[in-house]
Amino acid sequence: MTGTDVKASVTPGVRLGRVSFVWRPWVLCVTLLLAAAAFLVFCLSIGVGDFPIGLSRVIATILGGGEQVDKFVIMDLRMPRALAGLVVGVALGVSGAITQSIARNPLASPDILGVTGGAGAVAVFLVTVSGGTAAAVVSSVGLSGAALAGGLGTGLLVYFLAWRRGIDGFRLILIGISVSAVMEAITTWLLVTADIRDVARAQAWLIGSLDNRSWDDVGVALWGTLALLVVVTGVAFQFKPLHLGDDVAAGLGVRCTRVRAVLLLCAVLLAGVAVSAAGPVPFVALVAPQVAMRLAKCPTPPMAASGLVGALLLIGADLIARTALPITLPVGVVTAAIGGPFLIHLLVRANLR
Repeated sequence: MTGTDVKASVTPGVRLGRVSFVWRPWVLCVTLLLAAAAFLVFCLSIGVGDFPIGLSRVIATILGGGEQVDKFVIMDLRMPRALAGLVVGVALGVSGAITQSIARNPLASPDILGVTGGAGAVAVFLVTVSGGTAAAVVSSVGLSGAALAGGLGTGLLVYFLAWRRGIDGFRLILIGISVSAVMEAITTWLLVTADIRDVARAQAWLIGSLDNRSWDDVGVALWGTLALLVVVTGVAFQFKPLHLGDDVAAGLGVRCTRVRAVLLLCAVLLAGVAVSAAGPVPFVALVAPQVAMRLAKCPTPPMAASGLVGALLLIGADLIARTALPITLPVGVVTAAIGGPFLIHLLVRANLR
């Protein structure tokens, strides 16, 4: 009997195959509190606007009641934006938790690994280059679909370049930073050489925004995120033993390379779905897992809590962007203002260690 099995025999848990997992009450409580906070901020975001709606009326309308005017304002006008922020935040939070766990580095995120940069470069190319193939791609798959493909392609490129009989976290980050720099250079070159009207449109998309979201945008992001979360949940049980080392995990029956590859692919797709729905919103995938890890007091970022922190952060940032100043700011400006100092904090802590 292994140490894990002994602990599981005296602590409520679940057993899957040859690996036992222990329920952690504190992590469960933190996750439930984060879910409640995310729902509260979600309802507050819906209620704020030129036609203010009280919190109780918002909740009643979401649950199927409410007056006709409240249903129109909430369900038709404001719900797509708020729901897009919720879905994108969850996708970025879980994506960041996966990449940081695989790389074993708090700096690993889709922003750093070039996924968002690749999606942005493809989208800017299609916006700034008119006619021919670019117009055909936009008309067939749309700008969001092209951005998703660009993020996926960049993520796969980084993975294959970093592969050396396995994935080393430090090498993955270095190659990700290099590829991200190349994508940023391509994006800058496209913006410099493009027509000024196309540049304005591309810049608005690159900042990251939830403005003018429709139910079609939300539907694609929602179903894509739910499908990927189902896969992540199924594989996550086999991911926990990897923190004990590949030899121990292999002894427990875990196929280390396959599990890492599937999870990293899911992380790239989650980031691509988020970028396709709201643009490359910066720093959410970097900050959310670290905050969730500290709240849950876990040695690695918990995926469920990371997704909820990401949703809370993005919806809250959008609420601040719409109400804190006389002008409405893109949500990416607020997340960058929050994430920039947090990144400096992580770098300082790493240097002190």
